[in-house]
Amino acid sequence: MKRLFSASLALLFACFAATAQAAIDWAAVDKAIGRSGQEQAGGVHRYAFPRSDLKVTLDGVAIKPALALGSWTAFLPEGDQAMVMGDLVLTHQEVNPVLSRLLTGGMTITALHNHLLRSTPATMYMHISGQGDPVKLAGVLASALAATRTPPASSAASTVPSIVGFDTAAVERTLGATGKQNGGVLQFSFPRADQVSEQSMAIPASMGLATAINFQPTGAGKAAISGDFVMIGSEVDPVLRALRSGGIEVTALHNHMIGEEPRLFFLHFWANADAGQLARTLRSALDKMKLK
Repeated sequence: MKRLFSASLALLFACFAATAQAAIDWAAVDKAIGRSGQEQAGGVHRYAFPRSDLKVTLDGVAIKPALALGSWTAFLPEGDQAMVMGDLVLTHQEVNPVLSRLLTGGMTITALHNHLLRSTPATMYMHISGQGDPVKLAGVLASALAATRTPPASSAASTVPSIVGFDTAAVERTLGATGKQNGGVLQFSFPRADQVSEQSMAIPASMGLATAINFQPTGAGKAAISGDFVMIGSEVDPVLRALRSGGIEVTALHNHMIGEEPRLFFLHFWANADAGQLARTLRSALDKMKLK
């Protein structure tokens, strides 16, 4: 019996050692994708690819990358493997070269659509998914991005533009959340209360499943807003009505994923108006959802 116990204990320690050795080498993933990732909640490793090369305007507003032009990918570890999800901002000319490279590399395209209306130049948004060796997945993504004009990661220190032009504290009070200042844009994230899963795996909100609301100042107390509401089916109509009653444009309603539970719908929006009034309308829409 003692010998059997010792053998079982040795096997248990071997399992723990194998798990420890199976940890992902994020430095190797960073090298393959060409930039450093950031740790997010839920063990997610996220990469940002701002399209600062694109000079997009909409209704006279020069859109900052952090408002609506930020490509990203996020890796969720599964032992020494990973699930990757993301959203690539592309010009019309870039769509099929990128799509072909992703498919060749074994990635899945889960959606392709607009997020904005009337923007010049027009942009498309390609949602992607994949599973496997994270270094190989990063290499596939790097190859796909090489078919675009996405700027490489900059090693130079950059100044962070201050957000002026509207009362950010008042907007935060109305929305009931603290925003994050990023590239001259005030960003908010509202995770869902329910757990989303895909292929029986729990997917953290940091994989792109939180409602995102972004404010870019446009002067005289106004702001341009963009982002997406992440909803279950029963929430779609109430949110649509709340946004339109406050004058916020609905620019798209679609999926970003395939096979998730519960089924999610993503609603994109746009307005350029008084920041306080927009915050009140957005809060009324958020109140129609089941949020944390």
